[in-house]
Amino acid sequence: MDNSKRNVVVTGFEPFGAHTINASWVAVQELKRLGLGKDVDLHVYEVPVEYQAVQSLVPSLWKQYHPQLVVHVGVSGMATTVTLEKCGRNHGYKGLDNSRFCPHSQCCIEGGPDYIDSVIDMELVCKRVTASGLGVAVSVSKDAGRYLCDFTYYTSLYLSHGRSAFVHVPPIAKPYSGEDLGRALQAIIQEMLDMLDRAEEKIHCQHVH
Repeated sequence: MDNSKRNVVVTGFEPFGAHTINASWVAVQELKRLGLGKDVDLHVYEVPVEYQAVQSLVPSLWKQYHPQLVVHVGVSGMATTVTLEKCGRNHGYKGLDNSRFCPHSQCCIEGGPDYIDSVIDMELVCKRVTASGLGVAVSVSKDAGRYLCDFTYYTSLYLSHGRSAFVHVPPIAKPYSGEDLGRALQAIIQEMLDMLDRAEEKIHCQHVH
């Protein structure tokens, strides 16, 4: 692993329910093909739609890669835009996963805060990506849905002190192709990395002066 490169981890989900092809994993595979530039080591993973698997996989990704950023991508049957989620929520997990399991506590991390915001300004990312003329509509949401998407996001936000992001994509061809969604992810994540870089430069300058 080249230490001069930044590690970025991007995950999609396996099929579940009516989503026999999960658009999130299609989009992430397309992103892997496109890449994030020569100074970024991009690692992609397909996440099982299982609460217990998420509880072991997400911490292992942070431990293995020490990434600058982790972006989780999920599909929403209701979405018609690529949607940036501002926060993850700890309570209200009642839906059964692919192994017919649901946490008895219906919460993600017992004793954790009710919700955790991402350190990334999603409104600004949305504005900048929209202004770039990508041809894919991008919006912002405050509710990731209280299923595996939200559960994964909260887990990651908790472990990273907010240095995570979640992007919901619509199903394939409703209205965007996998290629469109991959391009959108590339533009969104590059914007997020630029914002994190600028924030770190600002902190560095404050320490120097």
